[in-house]
Amino acid sequence: MTLFTPDDPSAEPERAGGSGRPRPLSRPQRAGWAALVVSLVLLLVLALLPAPYVIQQPGPVFNTLGTSEHDGEDRPLISIEGTTTYPAEGTLDMLTVSVLGTPDQRPSWFQIVQAWFDPSRAVIPIDEVFAPDQTADQREEENQTLMVDSQQDAIAAALQHLDIDVEASLSVGYVDPEGPSSGLLAEGDTIVGVDGTHPSDLAGLRSLIADAGAGTAITITVERDGTERDVEVTPVEGPDEAPAPAIGIGVTTSYEFPFTVDIQLDDVGGPSAGMMFALGIVDTLTPGELTGGKDIAGTGTITADGEVGVIGGIRQKMFGARDAGADYFLAPEGNCDEVVGHIPDGIEVFAVSSLDGAESAVEAIASGDGVVELPRCEAGAATAG
Repeated sequence: MTLFTPDDPSAEPERAGGSGRPRPLSRPQRAGWAALVVSLVLLLVLALLPAPYVIQQPGPVFNTLGTSEHDGEDRPLISIEGTTTYPAEGTLDMLTVSVLGTPDQRPSWFQIVQAWFDPSRAVIPIDEVFAPDQTADQREEENQTLMVDSQQDAIAAALQHLDIDVEASLSVGYVDPEGPSSGLLAEGDTIVGVDGTHPSDLAGLRSLIADAGAGTAITITVERDGTERDVEVTPVEGPDEAPAPAIGIGVTTSYEFPFTVDIQLDDVGGPSAGMMFALGIVDTLTPGELTGGKDIAGTGTITADGEVGVIGGIRQKMFGARDAGADYFLAPEGNCDEVVGHIPDGIEVFAVSSLDGAESAVEAIASGDGVVELPRCEAGAATAG
């Protein structure tokens, strides 16, 4: 056996063909390796570049019958003073969706590709979440306003559902400068009547305008600076997506409740918790346990007259409910086309269109009677609107 030192040229092992040196790469081989390196570099750069999308994913879940953190301490999410209340068991979970990405800090293409293969997340064009030139702070402020309004509508819906009188007042929040009310109505006007009839809520106001029809002048009585005055406004046909006669104003609703209902929920915005707030209030104001101790989740906007409306992020919310331990999920009927074929294993989903229907569904789930007869989502039964 012969040992060679590193400096001994004869120590180089012999290769096939008898040559002691590696064979140089051919020109096609060099071109192939160069193309591969360039592709990998471009792929890496692309993966790190921001994409024109955001990612929706399941957010925190809150039990409307439980507590939430407020100013550093746990407080009942729904608290009612000035009337008799009753303890409630089980859960009536409201769901949230968190958005990964803002106009200033968009997700990378690598994150987008990951989300595409995750059924609990959705990739959405950023313009569908943020209006043009809208900042994250502006969107948060808008969602907070929607949340406050939805809470007031939920309280009104719950109390009226329980046959408790609620006084509502309608006021002008916005006047379209190109609409038929421009120069006639002003922001802050309180709407007292339409052709002598007092509208009790927004739905009533819309009905009175619709009864008159487009092209027919109506007399709107408003209170401004403590004085009532009559103005004549001629409704026009609404846009294709909302063809009912319109007078070109935005209306805000204020309620006067017979007792105090306070909803404590920080850092959550949007109107989609309305139905679950209303169910939580109904449960708190009625004897017994509405849920029967069951874990039930749901989502949906609500109007003061108890109509449940469509929401966004329904698929993410179903996954959030399942992961939070809910066995049942109440979905707005209008979201059914998004529900069908996307229900996570381990959860049953029922379709609801009103607070009456939602309460009936919870009662059936609680008792175990009539669950098989509850309406469920079917393909083509509804659209997301």
